[in-house]
Amino acid sequence: MKALNRRHFILGSAAAATAPFMSAPVYAAAKGARIVIIGGGFGGVSLARYLRRHDPSLAITLIERDAQYTTCPFSNGVLGGLYPISQISFTYAKVKAAGIDVINEEAVDIDPSAKTVALAGGRAVKFDYLVVSPGIDFIWDSIKGYNEQAAEVMPHAWRAGAQTSLLRRQLEAMPDGGLVVIGVPAMPYRCPPGPYERASLIAYYLKANKPKSKIIILDASDAFIKQDLFMEAWQRLYPGMIEWVPGSKSGKVLAVNPSTLTVSTGFDDYKAAVANIIPAQRAGAIAVRAGLDQGTGYCAIDPVSFESRVHKGIYVLGDATIAGEMPKSGFSANGQAKACGRAILAAIAGTAATPAKLLNICYSTVDPNYAFSIVDGFAVTGDSLHLTFEDNRTTPIGASDDEHSREAQSAKSWYANITAEMFG
Repeated sequence: MKALNRRHFILGSAAAATAPFMSAPVYAAAKGARIVIIGGGFGGVSLARYLRRHDPSLAITLIERDAQYTTCPFSNGVLGGLYPISQISFTYAKVKAAGIDVINEEAVDIDPSAKTVALAGGRAVKFDYLVVSPGIDFIWDSIKGYNEQAAEVMPHAWRAGAQTSLLRRQLEAMPDGGLVVIGVPAMPYRCPPGPYERASLIAYYLKANKPKSKIIILDASDAFIKQDLFMEAWQRLYPGMIEWVPGSKSGKVLAVNPSTLTVSTGFDDYKAAVANIIPAQRAGAIAVRAGLDQGTGYCAIDPVSFESRVHKGIYVLGDATIAGEMPKSGFSANGQAKACGRAILAAIAGTAATPAKLLNICYSTVDPNYAFSIVDGFAVTGDSLHLTFEDNRTTPIGASDDEHSREAQSAKSWYANITAEMFG
């Protein structure tokens, strides 16, 4: 029998739970404290569910502009034709049924002194504790010629939904032999391995349907997470189809021309059949508008409680944060939500929050039966979250087809479990 090492243990645990290092707290009743959460994604919904499970007396309000949520995790599978977008889209019906007040309206302002959130329709929502989990927004002027109008021709698809469907339609319509250009920004951005998984699953679709086509990744960086594993997979599955150009070899996208589908790096111009341009990112607009980012683009937080460094009683989760060495991912946001929930319950009870050990497991799928992962643990050290182990972190190079297949199944199990926890 193969020895069960730490990595395999953690991967197995992740199929059933997204934060296995975190035990449930025991606190006195909260006596109806008003918790308002802005953002209905992996951070916000996970927190709402966690608080509802651990204290039924809380008055929890979730503010989310859209009535339907489409997950960024697994959206690359839609681009590869593995499943329809409806399979990764969820409503808030069961969140409401759990006793959480869901307001499908945009939050436009926060008044920390009055403890109110202003909504686009004109009313204000009072809070005792506020959690801001708005995801990311784009820095449109980071690429010359790229703006919201250009994104309707050269989609980013970095917010899943309509943009995902648009990019999928473009891939279906492109001629065999066309060039797909993927522009990748400099870090930090949401889901660091996402662009390379995207290239892989687009290649899966093209190999079966448009085998003369090619993908070129224009990257602002000179290296990327799980690079050796991606390169190995591309050589095994899609030889000659995917080319990666690093920043030092003129890979950084500087300008685009939507009318001609041209992507420029300053030294080279690429004429694309389909251009997927991912711009630089920052915290969601409501966090920036409230000054929670202190002008830096992302929000500094206390690593134990996820309380804002700017305003007491306001917490920030997920992609909008500067969370030390934790990546911006759905898995991270879910674990952060539980740590934040523990801290809020402790604050209500008048006790101190205790540090949690957090986990991130990142799966990358490169065809339906081939995936690999990286496992990271994080703990509070000083005033930040730091990686706690580095050995045995990734799927090994040269792993068998069976191991890659098991990883693909683990990825599916993780997704099914976390979305059921949130929306089921």
